Amino acid sequence: MPVAATRARSALSRSLFGVDPVRRSIYLIGMLPAVWTFYLGFIDQLGADPQKTLERTLGLWALRFLILTLAITPLRRLGLANLVRYRRAIGLLAFYYAALHVTVYTVLDQGLDLGAIWADIVKRPYITVGMLAFTLLVPLAITSNAPMIRRLGGAAWQRLHRLVYLTAAAAVLHFIMLVKSWSPELILYAVLIAGLLTFRLLKRRPRAGEARRPARTRSPHDKRPLEVGPG
Repeated sequence: MPVAATRARSALSRSLFGVDPVRRSIYLIGMLPAVWTFYLGFIDQLGADPQKTLERTLGLWALRFLILTLAITPLRRLGLANLVRYRRAIGLLAFYYAALHVTVYTVLDQGLDLGAIWADIVKRPYITVGMLAFTLLVPLAITSNAPMIRRLGGAAWQRLHRLVYLTAAAAVLHFIMLVKSWSPELILYAVLIAGLLTFRLLKRRPRAGEARRPARTRSPHDKRPLEVGPG
């Protein structure tokens, strides 16, 4: 049925990319590195080991978008930029790149051989850590929408999305173990994640003589869009 199919495609588009034109632009621009990298692979311009280059490039972009997601609240609190309304889009970009990274590994590298994939996860610590990071990212992506925050409740949703810090730490550790060296880029990412986590811990600590404010609950009738991230 054409009408039903059109509605289904429209619903899928809204679910994946939202309805805000700015958010859609973020998704489109954010996916350009993936499109360009796949194109380079298609024309055989990814070097001597194109599969490894493709896999690592997608993974690094996942890590970059994850760090950017974590940086949004500190940037707002420091008065540098207010990108909170776009945090969900950036967080989902991190998930999309991570999913592509894992797909390239499972399909192109392992040929969807579940036995070989499981053996790799058990045998190779960097893959164990990487799969842990992706596994933690999945529930964050699934719950990054208004219906899920209403179902979970604001406090439970916030607790769940604090896993983003553990996810980011596991992701950067995965790459450090993979390349077996501390490249300047990976050192920068590790320092950024540590700094963002420290910033959050310091901000959560109440000042001397200051009573902790009660957690703000979200009305089930609140229809405002939600953003991926711990807030």
